[in-house]
Amino acid sequence: MDSKNSPSQVSNLRSQPSGVLLGVNIDHVATLRQARYARNAHSINVEPDPVEAALAAERGGAAGITAHLRQDRRHIGDRDIYLLKEVLSTKLNLEMGNTPEILEIALKVLPSDVCLVPESREEITTEGGLDCVAHRTSLEPTVKALRDAGITVSLFIDPEPAQIEMASLLGVPVVELHTGAYAEASGVERESELHRLINAAALADKAGIQVNAGHGLNYTNIGPILTLPKLVELNIGHAIVSRAVFVGLEQATREMAELLD
Repeated sequence: MDSKNSPSQVSNLRSQPSGVLLGVNIDHVATLRQARYARNAHSINVEPDPVEAALAAERGGAAGITAHLRQDRRHIGDRDIYLLKEVLSTKLNLEMGNTPEILEIALKVLPSDVCLVPESREEITTEGGLDCVAHRTSLEPTVKALRDAGITVSLFIDPEPAQIEMASLLGVPVVELHTGAYAEASGVERESELHRLINAAALADKAGIQVNAGHGLNYTNIGPILTLPKLVELNIGHAIVSRAVFVGLEQATREMAELLD
């Protein structure tokens, strides 16, 4: 088993008192479905079903389910989003690029949360945070439309002061700090990235913005992230789905939720 997906190595990692919520991203379950059933993803006997995966994650202790509806529908599809909104007992966090088509769907589905993320057709998964400084003009009407609909809006951003400041100017109540650089680093570089995240979290909290985080987190690198000040929620997908290959999704979620607790 890949050691980075084993929860047995976390005993010496730093943590803080309980209270951090776990959002489980089910995109990779849909990716597995599409690997075989891309042309008929909604016919009978198609598996695995990301909606079933979401329910298993809830049973394992997830406080919410995250799904990214991309323009090219490479994994999650429209039907998945509508069904998730119907059946979840926690909340649906819809990740989306800032496009009119997906915004229209979001305003029909009315998920509890929407996280605006950058989107590139070339990437396998979301890489890097949304540059809300460069895209302020296009983000303003989208943020307003979502907030007017009663949806909690967050921005997936790199842990940089300028991005925190712009998030505040845009009036979003939540930011999700991109932890990818931290997850990919080691040694002194990882400590530096951790400090960037800590500082960004402190700035966001000072601005009255809720602090969430995610990307690249797994069972062995999660501990230091729990030291971020005022951290409310972590969104994790790949590590949990990978662990689920060996123990099932409900148990994999439970193990991660216990680490956050």
